[in-house]
Parts: sequence; structure tokens; C-alpha cells
Amino acid sequence: MTTFRISPAVADAFPDTLVAVVTATGLRGHETWPATAAALAGMEQQVADGTWQPADDTDPRIESWHTAYRSFGTNPRRIRPSVDALGRRLAKKGVLPRINPAVDSYNVVSVRHGLPAGAFDLDHVTGDVEIRYADGSETFTPLGEPDTIENPQRGEIIYVDTTGVLTRHWNHRDAHRTRVTEDSIRVAFMLETLHAGRDEQLLKTAADELQELLAPHAGQITVHYLNPDA
Repeated sequence: MTTFRISPAVADAFPDTLVAVVTATGLRGHETWPATAAALAGMEQQVADGTWQPADDTDPRIESWHTAYRSFGTNPRRIRPSVDALGRRLAKKGVLPRINPAVDSYNVVSVRHGLPAGAFDLDHVTGDVEIRYADGSETFTPLGEPDTIENPQRGEIIYVDTTGVLTRHWNHRDAHRTRVTEDSIRVAFMLETLHAGRDEQLLKTAADELQELLAPHAGQITVHYLNPDA
């Protein structure tokens, strides 16, 4: 079993952090996922109709991540939190990218609720996973660039296992090694907030919605909540 933890230094800097970890096993990514397809189409139609817009950087949910990025030396206007980048893409183009059903599921939940989301194929994770400050020696291979090796900035917040970096800039971009594909059968999905006091119920609603999209295509799903104390 993979353990997820927040390092003491990150916990001290962001004491109100709360992460929902939704773990699905027995995923069937080659099936058609009609509920996910309908959720994406419905959200895109709302944008087209002008009845709903994704959260932008004036929204407290997004602004809090911009503030966090600046605190560890990342310019959020250039390197954006994942939910910010997805929301901007939807607002501009009217559609979200279709990657595969599992990724599409967390993308639609992320944008709908204004919360960053990501996922790791647990069969390619080594050891435990920690959210911590980088020391600059770690290695990262960006999603879609298997021949590229980067080193995070010293002091940047990363997800990391015993092999290397899983996500840079906390939630900006995932690693190629642990990417989720149609063949992934054991996946941990993360939904995040820096303000549990404000967003705890929103996070739990989003986790429930993600679970509902995954459940018809998984053998088992568990939901755990990671905070600085647990």
C-alpha cells in the first residue's frame, strides 16, 4: 500500500491544506464511460450558452494557488496551477481536451469545482509519496516528453516518490512515468485545497462526484483525506 504524506515544512507553511485521495483499483479504461462524456458535454454546453464560466484568477479558489506559487518562487502567470490552466482553456476554446476516460473524469470534476486535480498510476509509483520542498537534486520527466529530464527549482513544492518527481510546482504538471492511460488499473486521484476551513465541503462534494464517475468502471474505490496531521 502506498502512503501519502505532507512534509512537516509544507504543513507548517500551509496548515489548512486538505487533499482528497480517491484510489480506484480494477479500472477498465478501454470501456466507454458515458457519464463522463455527458458531464464534459454538459459543462461545455453551459459555457457555450453563457450560463456558467469556470473559475478564473479573480476567484479565491484560484487566487490562493497563485499566492502559494509565488511563495515558493513560481510565477503563476507563466506556470499556472492545473485547474487555472484548464479553466482558461475551456473559457477560451469552449472545450476541454479528451485524453482518456479516467483523466477526463478528474478534469471535469476539477474545473467544475475550481480545485486542482491529478492522478498517478500506482503500478509505476515506487515507495511512498510525499508533498515536500525540492532540494533541486531531484529528477523529473514531463508528461509527454519521455526523453526530457528536468530538475525542479530548490524550494519548489513537489510530489515525489523514491524514484523521482511525480508533479512539479505542486500541481502544475505530472510526470510521464506515472501518467494515467487506458491500461492503468490502479490509480490514485488527488483533489486539493489550501483552505480546508473554507473548502472542505466543496472538496468532499468533488470527491463524491469523481467517485460516482469512476465507480461503474472500477472494481473498488476508497477515499481518504490527507492533511498536515494525517
